[in-house]
Amino acid sequence: MHDDRALIEARLKRVLDERIRPALYPESVPLDVAAWVAPGEPVAVAEGLAAPHTPVAVGHAWGAPWGTTWFKVHGEVPLAWAGRTVEAVLDLGFDERMPGFQCEALVHLPDGTPVKAINPRNQWVRVGAPVRGGEQVEWHLEAASNPVILDVHPFRPTPLGDRETAGSEPQYRLARMDLAVFDTEVWELIQDLEVLGELMMELAVDSPRRWELLRAVGRALDAVDLQDVNSTATAARSELREVLAAPAGASAHRISAVGHAHIDSAWLWPLRETVRKVARTTSNMTALLEDEPEFVYAMSQAQQYAWIKEHRPEVYAKVKKAVAEGRFVPAGGMWVESDTNMPGSEAMARQFVHGKRFFLEEFGVENDEAWLPDTFGFAAGLPQIIKSAGSKWLLTQKISWSQINAFPHHTFRWEGIDGTRIFTHFPPVDTYNCQMAGREIAHAARNFKDKGVARHSLAPTGWGDGGGGTTREMIAKARRLRDLDGSATVQWERPADFFAKAEAEYPHAPVWVGELYLELHRATLTSQARTKRGNRRSEQLLREAELWSATAAVAARHPYPYAELDRVWKTVLLHQFHDILPGSSIAWVHREAEKTYAAVAAELEGIIAAALAALAGGGGAELVVNSAPHTRGGVAAGAVAPPVAEGPEVSAVARPAGGFTLANGLVRIEIDDRGLVVSAYDRTAERETVAPGGAANLLQIHPDFPNMWDAWDVDAFYRNVVTDLTDVDEVVLGEASPDAATVRVTRTFGDSRVVQSLTLARGQRRLDIDTEVDWHETEKFLKAAFPLDIHAERYAAETQFGHLYRPTHTNTSWEAAKFEACAHRFVHIEEPGWGVALVNDATYGHDVTRTVRDDGDQGTTTTVRLSLLRAPRFPDPETDQGLHRFRYALVPGAAIGDAVREGHRINLPERRITGAGAVAPLVTVDNDATVVTAVKLADDAGGDVIVRLHEAHGGRARTTLTTGFELADAVTTDLLERPTDDGPALERHGNTVRMRLRPFQIVTLRLSRAGDR
Repeated sequence: MHDDRALIEARLKRVLDERIRPALYPESVPLDVAAWVAPGEPVAVAEGLAAPHTPVAVGHAWGAPWGTTWFKVHGEVPLAWAGRTVEAVLDLGFDERMPGFQCEALVHLPDGTPVKAINPRNQWVRVGAPVRGGEQVEWHLEAASNPVILDVHPFRPTPLGDRETAGSEPQYRLARMDLAVFDTEVWELIQDLEVLGELMMELAVDSPRRWELLRAVGRALDAVDLQDVNSTATAARSELREVLAAPAGASAHRISAVGHAHIDSAWLWPLRETVRKVARTTSNMTALLEDEPEFVYAMSQAQQYAWIKEHRPEVYAKVKKAVAEGRFVPAGGMWVESDTNMPGSEAMARQFVHGKRFFLEEFGVENDEAWLPDTFGFAAGLPQIIKSAGSKWLLTQKISWSQINAFPHHTFRWEGIDGTRIFTHFPPVDTYNCQMAGREIAHAARNFKDKGVARHSLAPTGWGDGGGGTTREMIAKARRLRDLDGSATVQWERPADFFAKAEAEYPHAPVWVGELYLELHRATLTSQARTKRGNRRSEQLLREAELWSATAAVAARHPYPYAELDRVWKTVLLHQFHDILPGSSIAWVHREAEKTYAAVAAELEGIIAAALAALAGGGGAELVVNSAPHTRGGVAAGAVAPPVAEGPEVSAVARPAGGFTLANGLVRIEIDDRGLVVSAYDRTAERETVAPGGAANLLQIHPDFPNMWDAWDVDAFYRNVVTDLTDVDEVVLGEASPDAATVRVTRTFGDSRVVQSLTLARGQRRLDIDTEVDWHETEKFLKAAFPLDIHAERYAAETQFGHLYRPTHTNTSWEAAKFEACAHRFVHIEEPGWGVALVNDATYGHDVTRTVRDDGDQGTTTTVRLSLLRAPRFPDPETDQGLHRFRYALVPGAAIGDAVREGHRINLPERRITGAGAVAPLVTVDNDATVVTAVKLADDAGGDVIVRLHEAHGGRARTTLTTGFELADAVTTDLLERPTDDGPALERHGNTVRMRLRPFQIVTLRLSRAGDR
C-alpha cells in the first residue's frame, strides 16, 4: 500500500493556506481610522478617548518603541449583509509570531468599556451574529507599540530594552482595518481539517486509523471548489463527519485542559506594561467564558489580580463574576510566580501568605495547588512551605527543559528536606503554552512516563509569557478531541479537579527526594548582581523592621506599621518574580528595580529607626542592637545592650616575603604579597584550612559566551579557560587595633578594578572579606576561589528553612550537571570533627569541585568558588556594568551550627545607637539549633505576637521559648496564622513554651499577651 501521507499533507497545507483560510472573510469594507499618540507613559482611558485624533490609513507607520497610540475606528455595516455574521478585522501590523512579544491593543467602546484585546492570533472583534445591516460601529484601540526584543536572531544585544535607549523609530505599519463577513462554516471546516490533518500525521504508517483519516481528508479536499470555497464548505465538512464521530479507545490517555496565559510579571517588557497585558488577556478570557460553556480558565499570581483591581476595575468586575461561577480559577496561591531558589525563608513563606490571603479575601478561594510552570528549578525546602501554607499539590513544566538528564516521572511525590511530601505533576505535553495542536496532544500521550499506573495529565492551554491566553480555535480543537479515535481525550477541567483525579488513581506514586534542579539557566543565580543584592538587603531589613516594630509595640506601645509593612512586603515579593530576581529581564526592569530597592531600604530604615528610638528612649549611652537570631558579642538575639569586648586581641605584622600576618589567638591568617590568603590556621584544632600550594580569595575570570540564553545560561565549557587574577597594584595594612586589623588589596584587570578589605576581628574565628568591584568587562564570569584542605564527598548549602547536601564528585551525569548551584548565606564543608564555612551577604551562585593533589600524601583539595559577576549582553546589553560590593567570610573550624550563625551575622550586622539603656528581647529560645526567622504582630491586628522558627542543624531539637511579656496562650498556626494541629505539642509553663522539633521543621506560634485579653 503506497503511503500518500506526504502528498496529502502538502495538498492540505496548500489548500488551507491559499484557498480555505482566505475564504474565512469573503466580503469586507474598510473602516475609517484616526490616531492620537500619547506622550510619554500610558494615559488614563478617559484621556485617550477624549484626545484629538488625526485621520490615518492602512500602511500608516506608527508606534515608537514602548509608546501608546490610540486608534479610533468607525464604520457602517452594509445593509446587504443583513442576517450574516460580521466581525471587524484589526491588524496593527502583526507578524505570525507569538502574541505578547510585539504590538497589541485593548479595544474599548466609546464610553471606555473594554471589549476585548487584539494580538497576532486574535485579530477579530465580533459585531453581530447575525447583524441587521446598517449598524454604526466605533471602537477605540489602546495600542501598545512594544518592540520585538526576542527577534529572528535572538540573543543579539539591542537598545530596545529600555525606553531611554530605544529611540523613536516607528515599529509597525497598519495592515488591515476592515469590517468583514465571517463565514462560520468555513471556520468550522478549518478546525475540522486542522485537527484531523494533525492527528493523521502523528499516527503510525501502518495504522488503519491513519488511512481512514487520510482518505477522509482527501475526499473533503475533493469536495472543495477552489474557486467557490464558501458554497462548498458544508459539503467538504460532510466528508469528515464520520471520522470525527469515531470515539477514542478505552485506554486512551486523558488530558485535562486548563485555559491559561502564563504572563510574566516582567521580562522583555517593564512592570507597567504587564499591568496592561493582564487587562488585555483577562478581557479576552472573560468574554470567551461567556461564549464557551465548557471552557475553564486559570490565572495565577495574586499581584496580577491586584493590578486589575487597581487599574481596570471594570475588567476586575468581570473576573470576580467568572470566579464566583467557578470558571475563572485563581491558581497557585502565590503573590507572583517567583523564583524559588534565591528567595529567603521568610520571603518564600510570604509569597504564599500574601497570595493565598488575597484569594481568600477577594474570592473566598483556598488554593490547594502551587502553580509554577516556568520557574527555574525548585529548592529542597519548598514542600514544607507549601504544606505549611495549607496546600498539597505542585505543578511545573520547566524541568522538561533540562539539557542532560530526563526527569524519570511526570507524576510523583516530592520530598523536601524535612520529609514533607507534596503530590507533584509535570505536564508531559512539555509546554505551558499548549495550542491543542495534534503534535502536542500526541507527544503528551507518548511522553507520559507513568503509563500503566496512571493515565491523566494536564495541559495548560493558551498563549503565554507575554499574554494572550486561550483562543476560540483552541477551544474548537479541544471540542473535537474530547473523544476522538486515535487521540488522547481532552476535557476542560479546573486544576484542583485534575489533581484530585490524578492523586486518587496513583496513590503510591514514586518519591523524589531533594531539590528539583533545572539543568539549564544556571547563570540566573548570578546575573544582575544589584537586583540580587537589593533582594537580600530588603529581606533582612524587613526582618529587622518587623522585629523592632513588634518589640516596640509591646514594650513601648509604639504604633505597629501594618499597612507600610504589608505594602513593602508585596513590593519585595513582586521583584522575586522568576525573570526579575534571576536577572533575565530587559534593562528597563533592572534599572527600575534598583531604584525600588533603594526606596524600600530608605522606608524600612525609617521604620527601624523609629522603633528603636521608641525602645531606647533618650540618653547618650552607646548601645548595640542585635537583630540576628543568635547571641553575639554578649548581646542576646533581639536585644539592645551596651557593647562588650570579648576574646583575645588582634595582632598584625609584616611577613618577611611580603604581605601580612593577622592573628587573634583563635586563627592565624597569612596574606602574601599578591594579596592572597595562603594560610588560615585554626589554632584550636591545630589545623590548616587552605590546601597545600593553594591560595584562597583568588579571583578568577572566565570567558562566558553560552550557546544561547545569555543572561540565563552558563555552559560547562566556560571552565576550559581561566585566568587567575594574581597581579596586584597594592597590598597595604589599613586599620590595625586590638579590636580589628585590615589588609587592603587593590588590583586591576581588563577595564575593571577591585579593592578588597580583609579583616580579622577580636574574638572571631573568621576572616571577613569586603570586595568592591568597578566592573567593565563584557561576556566574562568572575569567581572568588577558596581551595580547602578537606576531603569530603558532600557539602551543605543553605536553602529555605534549612540546608541540603550536594555531592562534591561527578560520579553520574546527574551530579555532573550541577556544576553551578544555589546557596543562600552559607556553604559548609567538613570532615568528621572539623569543617569550614564560606558565608556571604549578597551572592547565590557557586560551584564546588574536588581534586586529588599530586603531592606526597595524595591529599584531596575541595575548592569552593563564589560566583560574583557576569557580563551577558542580552537582554540587557549593559548588564552589571559599574560598581558592586560583596561581603563574604571564611570561617575555619566551623561546624554546621557555626555556618548558620555566621551566615546570619554577616547579613544582619549589628547596629550602634544611643539611648537610655538596655532593651530585653521580646522572645528568646534556649537552643542554637532553633532559629527564629520572624517576630511580628499578627496580621489581623489583634495584638498577638507571631513567632516563626525552625530547626536549622538538621537534627532533633528540644527548645524552650521564653517571652518578654506575660504570656496568656500559645498555639501553633499555619503560615497564614490559622490554628493547626500539624505542629509539635506545646508545653506551656508561665512565660515559657517547650517543644520538640524534627529536623528542619517549621513552627509558627501565635502568642497571646495577658494584658490584651
